[in-house]
Amino acid sequence: MKNCVWTLAEQHERRLKTVSFELLARGRSLVDKLGVKLFSILIGPALEDSCLEELILRGADEVIAVQDEELKFFSNESYSKILGTLIREYEPEILLAAATSTGRTLMPYTAVKVHAGLTADCTGLDIEEETGCLLQTRPAIGGNIMATIKTPDLRPQMATVRPRSSRPLEKDASRKGTVTRFSLSDTLPSGRSFSPLKETRTRVTGYRREAVGFANLEEAEVIISGGRGIKKPESFETLREIAALLGGEVGASRDVVDRGWISYPHQVGLSGKTVSPKLYLAVGISGAIQHLAGIKTSETIVSVNTDPDANIHKLADLAIVGDAFEVLGELKRRLRKAGSGGDK
Repeated sequence: MKNCVWTLAEQHERRLKTVSFELLARGRSLVDKLGVKLFSILIGPALEDSCLEELILRGADEVIAVQDEELKFFSNESYSKILGTLIREYEPEILLAAATSTGRTLMPYTAVKVHAGLTADCTGLDIEEETGCLLQTRPAIGGNIMATIKTPDLRPQMATVRPRSSRPLEKDASRKGTVTRFSLSDTLPSGRSFSPLKETRTRVTGYRREAVGFANLEEAEVIISGGRGIKKPESFETLREIAALLGGEVGASRDVVDRGWISYPHQVGLSGKTVSPKLYLAVGISGAIQHLAGIKTSETIVSVNTDPDANIHKLADLAIVGDAFEVLGELKRRLRKAGSGGDK
């Protein structure tokens, strides 16, 4: 299994998260250039066989699943011990994880433990033809430049990748692969064993989500974002009303977050969250390059801006040149009328 590429799958409430399949799409493009196998690694409680098989159908050649009820809740120390044990056992060339709260916590900790290099928050990945090294591209200096980094000496080459920065591959029913399952009581071929919970200092028994300021932008199918063109922080109340009517979330440009109009979890762009909803509605956003890069994989982009030459209009599928408040007022009126059963 040496020289293979690994992607780290994630699950929530016994269902695979979409980022698991996004990473497989990234990994598939790398292994096709390297001529090696693509593995998907899953750590957590037991999932249905169909979930593991879907990883094969979405691009993995092999799946390694360490499943145990003791792993129901994410614990950085426990998960890192397991991942580190697998890395030492199988010696992958490349390991990719999503830049989610799990990936951003687990990967740096693990990189230190296995003495590997890590590039965080990548938006682009490629293989250097001359060396076979992983080229890891990420925003730097506040998102004003894009830096490409490589790790020529240490292995595995580790990177976290922006969620929603690529689309999953479609299921391919013709794909075949191998699924290997381990529990914490199993011994690996070399004789190594999993015993993280006996040695860890912390045991997680559950999680409580903080509701204030939370915005699940990565998973949202509809996002309405506001920029400086909405003129004042109070205008976000209108955006929240419309988002509620559409069953979506509220986003924002970096400019208004820096002004304190809304909290950082709502920031969209290279310096915030990369998103890929079915509908992205940008209101009063001019379209800085960092913001455009964070929304470019959205299915449909609608822009509202008084400036006909705003950069956001060039990317939009539907560009509305007009006053944001007039457009929002009419949109809210029509959505409420449609919701009450009136004529659309």
